[in-house]
Amino acid sequence: MTSWNDLTSAALVGTDRRPYRGDLLQDAAVEVARRRAGRRPDMAPGGAPAPAPVEDRPAVGRRAAERLMRILGGQHDRLLPEWLAAAAATGRRVPPYTLPDLLDRGRRDRSIREHLGVLAGRRGRWLAAYNPAWSYLLDEPTGETWELGGAADRRAHLRALRSADPGAARRLLEGTWERETPDDRAEFVALLADGLSPDDEPFLEQALDDRRREVRQAAANLLTRLPGSRLARRMAERLAACVTITGDVIAVEAPEACDRAMERDGIRPKPPRGTGERAWWLQQVIARAPMSEWELPPDRLLTMRIPDWDVDVRAAWVRGAVLQRDPEWARAMFAFDPISDLLQALPPGEQQELAARFVQGRDLDSQLIMVLGGVSSPWGEELATAVLHKIVRVAATQPWNLGELVRLAGEHIDPALGLLAMSYSPVEPIQQVAALLRFRADMHKELAA
Repeated sequence: MTSWNDLTSAALVGTDRRPYRGDLLQDAAVEVARRRAGRRPDMAPGGAPAPAPVEDRPAVGRRAAERLMRILGGQHDRLLPEWLAAAAATGRRVPPYTLPDLLDRGRRDRSIREHLGVLAGRRGRWLAAYNPAWSYLLDEPTGETWELGGAADRRAHLRALRSADPGAARRLLEGTWERETPDDRAEFVALLADGLSPDDEPFLEQALDDRRREVRQAAANLLTRLPGSRLARRMAERLAACVTITGDVIAVEAPEACDRAMERDGIRPKPPRGTGERAWWLQQVIARAPMSEWELPPDRLLTMRIPDWDVDVRAAWVRGAVLQRDPEWARAMFAFDPISDLLQALPPGEQQELAARFVQGRDLDSQLIMVLGGVSSPWGEELATAVLHKIVRVAATQPWNLGELVRLAGEHIDPALGLLAMSYSPVEPIQQVAALLRFRADMHKELAA
């Protein structure tokens, strides 16, 4: 039997350029529907599937669509998320003939689904109703409103409103809170991170009593980022019971138990494998207590002796810097232990400055690759130049070790710096970076046309 993808590909080719012929696609849909146990698609009179609805958005241009197919075919396929995000920003959709490959990719890779609900258009959602493997698309945003949309549409609406008017977004959520599903409540709470302020505390404090652990955890994470919150004060009291500083020594006594009040404030009682209970509770208390409670600057604290629980305290400082988005602590802990997550507590420009210095002072290894992978894109000239210099140096001694660094450079350097890369050095790895930057520049030009 001809595969579903073959049938849909044949049926969809050219549907933007000639009158719609539904017979082949309907036959495919009926066959798929017959094999779907317990679920039948909507049927038009006569027993055939209802026709695909008319699209309400224009498709991207021919050259942009052709580039999409090349990416889906394996040419620089790691650029697919960038193409999708840029295409979605134009308000257009993909042409129908790209849908089978694109929806199949979304089935395997959840990370690209964010924009597919809009880009696939009405025909994409129509197809998804007939193919179980593509049904995930029905849960992605389509542009509908808070009142009429599905869960994904409502998340998108709340995210946009939160960005424009944080108070209005919170009040909207408060008005429907009791009717939301547990899964939706957890995701909605997490969206309040954008524009977080003390005005959100009463709502988040109430969410700490939710029956769903994920909701309580999300609320506790946000309250931890409000140094003046009641939760922050409770965690400060717990920290004071665990830590005493005398001279150059930090004396630590880990909690003996995790009570219900600690659980309510986001401390998880069961440790991950390989970590003891008391160490786990200590790490969470330190990470959730306001970093200002330590009084001394982090650079000074890092030089002090911790006779007991030393590893756990330092790990907790890293967790706290990330969780609380504390720039001072993030800088200090990155110098102590260059973990890429710490960069997210810093503005993009400072991320790139730190990363550039890190690249200049370190040999090419997995740690360098991980740090670069955590830097916000696009990379500006300072970081781009540092990485290009590193590529030239390594190309002279270990050219076989450059693959991932070359790909990262080509994928994250600002495409506007393509001429800089091309003229930087004639060595082959640099020219590969320049070629990938040209590919991305052309990609964005086509989508803007």
